[in-house]
Amino acid sequence: MSYEVLARRLRPSDFSALVGQEHVVKALSHALDSGRLHHAYLFTGTRGVGKTTIARILAKSLNCEQGVSATPCEQCSVCTEVKENRFIDLIEVDAASRTGVDDTRELLENAQYMPTRGRYKVYLIDEVHMLSIASFNALLKTLEEPPEHVKFLLATTDPKKVPVTVLSRCLQFQLKNLSSQMIADYLSKVLVDEGIEFEPAGVDALAKSAQGSMRDALSLTDQTIAYGQGRLMHADVVGMLGVIGHDEVTALLEAIAEGSAPSAMQISAQLDERNSDFADVLRGMLEALHEMAVSQAVNAEQTLFAADEVQLYYQIALLGLRDLEIAPDPRSGFEMTLLRMLAFAPKPDSTVPPRAAQSSSSLGDSAAAAKNPDVSVAEPESSGPEALQRVAHSTPAAPAPQPEVVEPVLEGFVADAQLLSRWYEWVEQIKLSGVAKMIAEHAVLKTLQLPKVALVLSDEHDTLLNEAQRSGLARALAELLGEEVELEVEIGPIASETPNQLKARLAQERQSDAEAALQQDTVVQNLLSEFGGKIEAVTPR
Repeated sequence: MSYEVLARRLRPSDFSALVGQEHVVKALSHALDSGRLHHAYLFTGTRGVGKTTIARILAKSLNCEQGVSATPCEQCSVCTEVKENRFIDLIEVDAASRTGVDDTRELLENAQYMPTRGRYKVYLIDEVHMLSIASFNALLKTLEEPPEHVKFLLATTDPKKVPVTVLSRCLQFQLKNLSSQMIADYLSKVLVDEGIEFEPAGVDALAKSAQGSMRDALSLTDQTIAYGQGRLMHADVVGMLGVIGHDEVTALLEAIAEGSAPSAMQISAQLDERNSDFADVLRGMLEALHEMAVSQAVNAEQTLFAADEVQLYYQIALLGLRDLEIAPDPRSGFEMTLLRMLAFAPKPDSTVPPRAAQSSSSLGDSAAAAKNPDVSVAEPESSGPEALQRVAHSTPAAPAPQPEVVEPVLEGFVADAQLLSRWYEWVEQIKLSGVAKMIAEHAVLKTLQLPKVALVLSDEHDTLLNEAQRSGLARALAELLGEEVELEVEIGPIASETPNQLKARLAQERQSDAEAALQQDTVVQNLLSEFGGKIEAVTPR
């Protein structure tokens, strides 16, 4: 006996065996059990989701010798003949091969005759959208008022091509695409029942490649079992289909985060050697970026990219996927998308404006300078590491008398002032981006005895640290210092001001100074008074 493929052998024979179409099964079951039957049904959906299968089960339920019900007996001659595709009163028509009006007229001429064996004469027209306009017109009248013994079951993958006059005469059911998880669960059950060795990762890859079609999933499973000599392994799925794995997507995103074009191009070349579908690669990157965005928005988690970077890269990948079809070839279109991500990646600020003279005490400082020549007024603002160093060593001006506030005692590592200043300079000069940059901005320098460098990373950001990021930071420091660096990173609370906190403080102070200057400007005050306006702070994006 010849082998029967899984997609045909495992075709559901009743509604209970259907996967993922509960909304259709529920409606049809209630209609069959209550006797509220329509004369024409239209099933729509992508290929391989069960349109024809549902139509055949419905035909069986209508003609079962035990009576009309949602649970045919599966034992009578009618049920057997429908299952074996030889029931005389089930007329299946492939509209793709019988598009002419003469074919439709011939079909309808026989509709007036009573069924030979069954209760109803059932016409199953597959891919009905392929019929010609003349065929649809010939079908309309009969479709609207068929004989009592006739039921029409129509199936199509493209309902937009079906005339609205036909749609309005049918009870429509939209079948859903099956989720990857639903397909994977079903495939795992099938493989266990068949006694076939498999890897869950391979099943997941097949389920994803099926793109919502159970028939495609079963066909791919047959193909992979043959390829793997009776087994279904993940490596075989990757080798046969060229699917993209999670590791490749992660490696690509890390290359983007590090700003490494050579690494990105190397991964692209490896994917091309494996004959990978670059459209699937971009879809994998989009899924990963979507997960990052959700984690940031819902759980406030630290991810590989900042929130604005995630949105930027998602948009670039989306446009790259759209343009892939018109690129000279898929690989070049994919690589241009990667290079576009690298080219438009947000650049870290090269300088951090220093702290200006204390806004709250600038007038007091000027008055003190007038009384005491040894006291100098703060010079105009400058930028760069030198400014940061001055900030680290500067002594703040005496504040105006304020009510005594008892501040909590800070617990955690307190860095030496000189080490803090040096670390501020290095963070501004170092060539880093992405996660490695974030690690540097949330750490302070603990000890410096070249080639040994020890940092303390805030325990709030410990999830950012891994061996790859530590190595990348060490390489960047070695490039900056001109010698090899042995980098150690400790995790713990920090009581000192990190570079990120310093930037935030300086930005706030500049904002305050600017607002104070505007409040004292007579021209601005006259405008506000004349037009009834007010000054509002705007946070730069």
